[in-house]
Amino acid sequence: MSMTMSQKILAAHAGLDSVVPGQLIEADLDLVLGNDITSPVAIKAMESMEKQGVFDKNKIALVMDHFIPNKDIKSAEHCKCVREFARRFDVTHYYDVGEMGIEHALVPEKGLIAAGELCIGADSHTCTYGALGAFSTGVGSTDMAAGMATGKAWFKVPEAIRVNVTGRKAPYVTGKDVILHLIGLIGVDGALYRSLEFTGDGIAELSMDDRFTIANMAIEAGAKNGIFPVDDLTLAYLDEHAGRHGSIYEADPDAVYASEVTIDLAALKPTVSFPHLPSNTRTIDTCGEVTVDQAVIGSCTNGRIGDLRAAAEVLKGRHVKKGVRCIIIPATQAIYLQAMEEGLLKIFIEAGAVVSTPTCGPCLGGYMGILAAGEKCISTTNRNFIGRMGDVTSEVYLASPYVAAASAVTGYICSPEELK
Repeated sequence: MSMTMSQKILAAHAGLDSVVPGQLIEADLDLVLGNDITSPVAIKAMESMEKQGVFDKNKIALVMDHFIPNKDIKSAEHCKCVREFARRFDVTHYYDVGEMGIEHALVPEKGLIAAGELCIGADSHTCTYGALGAFSTGVGSTDMAAGMATGKAWFKVPEAIRVNVTGRKAPYVTGKDVILHLIGLIGVDGALYRSLEFTGDGIAELSMDDRFTIANMAIEAGAKNGIFPVDDLTLAYLDEHAGRHGSIYEADPDAVYASEVTIDLAALKPTVSFPHLPSNTRTIDTCGEVTVDQAVIGSCTNGRIGDLRAAAEVLKGRHVKKGVRCIIIPATQAIYLQAMEEGLLKIFIEAGAVVSTPTCGPCLGGYMGILAAGEKCISTTNRNFIGRMGDVTSEVYLASPYVAAASAVTGYICSPEELK
């Protein structure tokens, strides 16, 4: 029976020759992931389970990233709970202050996931690892608890949407523009409980950072997961970070898709999502003059080294407009160090930006950049719901690092080309 890439991975992990959309399966997990917000709930749920302990201390990752360093007593207690759990069960992949990073950048960087593997995480953006040809998806904390205890999870096999990516990118077009364009086309529920399977000659135009960004935001279209084919670029990344390739799966030529979408990279322009949905997209030339009070460059979506280089390209020799706050957040310690060694941090600071330790902080309205009433923020994060980053009357505009940096300089949403 013909299957898509995602369906083949699920079948293999369920010990089945084939699966069909809608089928309920139980599958073996290669990795279970949690953070400082979701893990305490899972740990509490585990206390009521008959089976105590973890199924494999090497296949669990606990990353303290949302409120680290701790912003208040409650966040400190959450981290203490997870820290003690990790010690009690000798969890190998526990990352705290000094070692942590934003989980969805840290997990692939540390080589904890490879092609063809199956991962669940108690965070909706766990779908990021589809960039490596893995099936990864977000779950609730109770499912995380069951996964940590048993090494298994149940799934309903998803249908798939094939996204054909063709052509070559124009200057200043990034993976963020690709995924915002796609979400704008199909809507925030356009891929509801379906796989977004990316294919086409245009994939070669996308860096690994681009692919991570696109897979990361698959959930913003309602997708169960987003997944990319494994090519030489993927294998090189896995060689560098994981030291293993995993298992490479390809969709059957006659695999059935619920629908197909084509994206011509050459036709794309820098794209911005206006409040209050990621699907409310406009190209940069139709945005008008929207003034901003703050720019945030970072998050699990766009805090990688390629993103920081893009921001630095725009900010070098320029200065953030007076009255605008520009916050830059490297996604991991390794990225922070690399940015320092490349001189990017010097560029940011001389431009009047601030550089934070790795954290999810402002993305979810936690800390490190909360918005006051009526303020507007251009952000490289992934969601712009009402009150997402602060007061319910504030507004969040989603964009690439190029656009966010340029907007910080001018004080209004614009393309880097306007600065030339």
